[in-house]
Amino acid sequence: MGGIIGCVGNGPVCTVLLRGLNRLEYRGHDSAGIATVSDGSLHCGKDAGRLDEVCVKQDLVGLPGNAGIGHVRWATHGEVSRLNAHPHLDCHGEIAVAHNGIVDNHDELRAGLGGHRFLSQTDSEVLVHLIEDHYQPGVPLEEAVMQALQKVRGSYAVLAISSREPGKIVGSRRECPLVVGLGKDYNFIASEGVAFLEHTRTVAFVEDGETLVLEAGGARFIDEAGRERYPELSNIDWKWDQATKQGYEYYMMKEIAEVPEAIRRALDQDKAVVLDMAMNILRARQVVFTACGTSRYAALVGRYLFSKLAGKFCDVVMASEFHYFSDSIDKNTLVIAISQSGETADVIQGVKKAREKGATILSMVNMYGSSIARMSDRTIYLNCGPEIGVAATKSFMSQLAVLYMLAFTMANRYDEGVQKVTHVSTQIETEMKRNGNRLQRIAALIKDQHSCYFLARGINFAIAAEGALKLKEISYIHAEGMPAGELKHGTLALIEEGTPVVVISPRDFTFNETLANAAETKARGAFVVGVSEERHAIFDEWIEIESSEEIFYPLVTVVPLQLLAYYSAVVRGHNPDQPRNLAKSVTVK
Repeated sequence: MGGIIGCVGNGPVCTVLLRGLNRLEYRGHDSAGIATVSDGSLHCGKDAGRLDEVCVKQDLVGLPGNAGIGHVRWATHGEVSRLNAHPHLDCHGEIAVAHNGIVDNHDELRAGLGGHRFLSQTDSEVLVHLIEDHYQPGVPLEEAVMQALQKVRGSYAVLAISSREPGKIVGSRRECPLVVGLGKDYNFIASEGVAFLEHTRTVAFVEDGETLVLEAGGARFIDEAGRERYPELSNIDWKWDQATKQGYEYYMMKEIAEVPEAIRRALDQDKAVVLDMAMNILRARQVVFTACGTSRYAALVGRYLFSKLAGKFCDVVMASEFHYFSDSIDKNTLVIAISQSGETADVIQGVKKAREKGATILSMVNMYGSSIARMSDRTIYLNCGPEIGVAATKSFMSQLAVLYMLAFTMANRYDEGVQKVTHVSTQIETEMKRNGNRLQRIAALIKDQHSCYFLARGINFAIAAEGALKLKEISYIHAEGMPAGELKHGTLALIEEGTPVVVISPRDFTFNETLANAAETKARGAFVVGVSEERHAIFDEWIEIESSEEIFYPLVTVVPLQLLAYYSAVVRGHNPDQPRNLAKSVTVK
């Protein structure tokens, strides 16, 4: 996995490619490289490390040429090394290929390419040698790419350039995203539009199985049957400077600060679309959410809201497990797919299976024109703008806002729901100002601990799980979130002197029972952090939240936990934007 970009234009592209890769760094990477074509020669620089490190080691800014491709790699096959970094070259140094995805049959293909010299351990390198075999005199690069990919099983977004055709980039995709950007001075193809927003917001999407030929004069789209397609052009409603830190030390802090506005933007939807989705949910015999990670915790809150406000029961199935439950999916099923990127491989796999079974697909995504959006019968966009930090923060809150709006609409209370969620967004602003210093203090107190536990009951259980996920993914403190009542069924054995236990205990119907569970941990030496409107004697530290209606506590408790994770990462010396081993857009299964 990683990020991929190609650029062709009327001037040198190396700096443009590097700026684009810089915008894609948040997807997670451990190595980087670019390849360009100039005067009939191929130039390539790549190495292990962060992009800025590779730029210095390999002098990437000096690569000449008006066409080139770039890649930031997140290792799946082979160790992190210069040889395993992309782009990969053919035996004669005439073709360069960058690849996202997984070549499932790479061992079989490698065995059949015995006359070729392999330099890496990656599955991706087989692609450039397959193309080399088909790139005979008189055969255009796009034809060689299409013939080579017919032999490939798996997922891919592939970009290829050749010194023989210096003004051309060929791209193709299967189950991995590629978007084309058409600008005045440069044309682009990339994993996502954020890579080239500085130059253009005019985009077209490469469909599954398609091949693209990108030149300075435009783009040609070729379907699997070899026919040319003329796609509709769209505009991404983002400004490129939204993908900058704007004075903040880290993207994550900037994006947490944007949460109140992100909630309000998520509520700014076409009321007719919301009503239509709500009616579809109410009419469906069976409703199933599918999502991964943070989005799945949003779905758990949504399940509670649909039941509490509209009396509609639905299920939540982890996307990577969804296809194992597909026997029960049919034309009477409505599937709600939630994904920030709209490109999450596990979610896409489940949506495809559900479509095959005749189910209706509704989706909630942030990326306009993403794969999941294009596969759906109806989509609500989160409208929260680019989210660069790997850990989802404002996008999670936008997902919650949309789910609240849908639940109130299902109960025929649309206007009331929008008004109340908007009010909660202002409460969140107050909380952030109030808790900053105490959250930094708590982070310093727990920074040397190995484990932390998050407890809650009812609707807040999903927030306990989300708080634990945030802490472990960016601070690397092991964390576990659970219903407080489950504590005594195993986890209590792990509580010892000084173990941090974060207790979400708002003044709702769960208050007394949750405090009783907190007392059980306190009796065994736990360091108890309470998240509540009022301080209780059980709490060693207290995170103050705004008083709210019971159903809105998830909204008011999330941001303090996001900030606790952020400050914990920083005090432990970690970059919260780029946690190790993780990627923003998970495009492999």
